[in-house]
Amino acid sequence: MDIISHLALGFSTALTLQNIGLCLIGCLIGTLVGVLPGVGPIATITMLLPITFGIDPVGALIMLAGIYYGAQYGGSTTAILVNIPGEATAVVTTLDGHEMAKQGRAGTALGIAAIGSFFAGTVATLVIAAVALPLTKLALLFGPAEYFSLMVMGLVFAVVLARGSVLKAIAMILAGLLLSTVGTDLETGEERMTFGYAPLADGIDFAILAMGIFGFAEVLRNLEVTEHRDVVRKAIGRLLPSLAELRQSSPSILRGTFIGGVLGILPGNGAVLGPFASYSLEKKIAKDPRRFGHGAIEGVAGPESANNAGAQTSFIPLLTLGIPPNAVMALMVGAMTIHGIVPGPQVMTRNPNMFWGMIASMWMGNLMLLIINLPLIGLWVKLLKVPYRLMFPAILIFSSIGVYSINNSPADVMFTAVFAIIGYGIIKLGFEPAPLLLGYVLGKLMEENLRRALIISRGDLMTFIERPVSAGLLLIAAALLIVAVLPSIRRSRDEVFVE
Repeated sequence: MDIISHLALGFSTALTLQNIGLCLIGCLIGTLVGVLPGVGPIATITMLLPITFGIDPVGALIMLAGIYYGAQYGGSTTAILVNIPGEATAVVTTLDGHEMAKQGRAGTALGIAAIGSFFAGTVATLVIAAVALPLTKLALLFGPAEYFSLMVMGLVFAVVLARGSVLKAIAMILAGLLLSTVGTDLETGEERMTFGYAPLADGIDFAILAMGIFGFAEVLRNLEVTEHRDVVRKAIGRLLPSLAELRQSSPSILRGTFIGGVLGILPGNGAVLGPFASYSLEKKIAKDPRRFGHGAIEGVAGPESANNAGAQTSFIPLLTLGIPPNAVMALMVGAMTIHGIVPGPQVMTRNPNMFWGMIASMWMGNLMLLIINLPLIGLWVKLLKVPYRLMFPAILIFSSIGVYSINNSPADVMFTAVFAIIGYGIIKLGFEPAPLLLGYVLGKLMEENLRRALIISRGDLMTFIERPVSAGLLLIAAALLIVAVLPSIRRSRDEVFVE
């Protein structure tokens, strides 16, 4: 009964005219950035963060959440029609989705992707509503030592699930932790790593760091890539799959929803693994695995369901524990902080309207995406033909205006440009920037909880080992780190992302 009353509160919050409009805007923008190759939800959310200053916190977060899971829908459109994944999670969809499009079955592929995504998103939202209360009650029992250990485990998960070199992932996390300490120490009043430069006394603004490392750096990276868009020339065909195709796809949708939902909860961007794991499973259990890669509808239904389920369940650690499992959720933490909301289990008790309103808005968003995506396929196809060179000047101009509007400071725009060059450089050197952002967001929370734990224990570091939950979390983190550096595990992990 508690869940029903809480969901009733959520729907009463989400179903206001303003929040419905913001949810629709978020879903449309998300689909757009998913459709357009080279523009992702991370860059888009960072660019829109300054705009949310003038919006009600609940509406702002509903809109940003809509952008995230809307991009998952849009990414499948460009993967199927152009053979370019609009999102990293849509890479697997290109394998069979584009083959279906070349066979004149683009409409069926798009239809089953939308149906699978809608079903997975609905189920994942139910899961969030079901586990939110128990997890939040559990989190309220956590002390500073447990929170510190939980964040250490989250960062280790980011290392384990990051693609490429383990050492590079660790380096990025450490860089993020260091950047989080820049500014005036609130305990002692001493300036740290400011080099006497006054604008750094208040620390590095989250929006500026995210905009530079992801937004502007992504523009620089896309400018050097020669565009080649293999837009399907054949007719899209009927959008609704036949009953036989639905029966064939239904088990794949169910399995994909389960796999994506479980992996989406894992800290360190586990949601990215969902589509890959789903595709591998479908191929292994298929009666004729040779069909995969040649237009097998299960190769679209399973990964797309896993993709959307993972996108939704990644909100669970954010909303219940205040721990962002991936870079997009780190941006959501930044948005909450901007609006004066402290992420963590207290959100449910202090901001119940926001907590349950966001959960209720996910149902609205999934329904909106199903309704707006299929009828607007023709529009998305036309947008796919817009050259990127015509888009990037507008992206840079609006983003610079947004950065300047945060503090009305030209120095902020200069900092963003510096971080853009740094972000572009680390991408070219084979580093993944997402762990850096996670390290930055968690760094402040880790330092705060570390100090609290040491104050309570009077400086005794053994408090992290003596408390059973804290010791268990640190043990899991140590085991994961040892497993990550094993050569066989490292090779198999790289193969998953390269496949």
